[in-house]
Amino acid sequence: MRHDLDHHEGQRVSRRRLIAGIGSVGLAGLLAACGRDSGGTVTTSTGETVSPQATASTSADLTALFAEAGTCTLTASTTQGPYYFDADKIRSDIREDREGTRLRVAIRVQDSEQCGPLANAVVEIWHCDAEGLYSGAEAQSSGAGGAPGGGTPPSGAPGGTPPSGGPAGGTPPSGAPGGGAAPGGGSEGSAADLTPTDDKRYLRGAQVTNSDGIVEFTTIWPGWYRGRTTHIHAMVHVDNNRVLTTQMMFDEALNTKVYAAAPYSAHTGRDTFNDNDTIYADSMLMKVVADGDGYLGVLNFSVDSDQDGS
Repeated sequence: MRHDLDHHEGQRVSRRRLIAGIGSVGLAGLLAACGRDSGGTVTTSTGETVSPQATASTSADLTALFAEAGTCTLTASTTQGPYYFDADKIRSDIREDREGTRLRVAIRVQDSEQCGPLANAVVEIWHCDAEGLYSGAEAQSSGAGGAPGGGTPPSGAPGGTPPSGGPAGGTPPSGAPGGGAAPGGGSEGSAADLTPTDDKRYLRGAQVTNSDGIVEFTTIWPGWYRGRTTHIHAMVHVDNNRVLTTQMMFDEALNTKVYAAAPYSAHTGRDTFNDNDTIYADSMLMKVVADGDGYLGVLNFSVDSDQDGS
């Protein structure tokens, strides 16, 4: 199954440049109603011309789902993993040519102190495809080309043998997110941004929160790789600051259902689930419901926007 992209989306616009332009152009103006393209463009203070992007509205169904998807308790931060970089993709549909079960991801960003919506925050998400590969790092995430941490993957399976425990082989403190194994056997404790080794950018993108603090992405259900449960990475920026780096997880019954169908069913040997993943926390579990031919997953992010520790 191949989904056509909105060709007005996905221009290579630096997320950092857009953050810098928020104060002068009001980036909420870049965002159109969910699923619609106005066809117009906006010029930022840096002189870049970008198309309006999609964002979610606070419809009754989304509002009800968000009420069941977390509170204003500060969202737990965790490792960004070894495969994060600024993909320069401001867009809502991040699928490109990746096949898989359609997944809408709606995220509401709230200020942890005010427990209210946080507008004009930049939200990035990135995750692997149905085979466990990351764009910009296909060689590393397949276990080829000098994967972090080394390790030889089994035939046909992405990723090498993961190290035990947390970053650098350590064991994360009890009850605290951390550790985990990266594709290719690398540690997900790596804090350095990746220098991409290929020009692919699928399953990566950024959006700017609307006045309700909401962004929405269209993607596919993420695949898996050895040493980690199914997850999506997320990062929130306020001004030029990274105020949250976290991950989103899925109910295992749904993972099992999705993975029984193509293209996921061709990738066998899954070894890590929510109950034995070193990063998983209940607060990272998305509220997921059926949505046409796919699913809708929602989660609240409560962030310390002024970074004062509360």
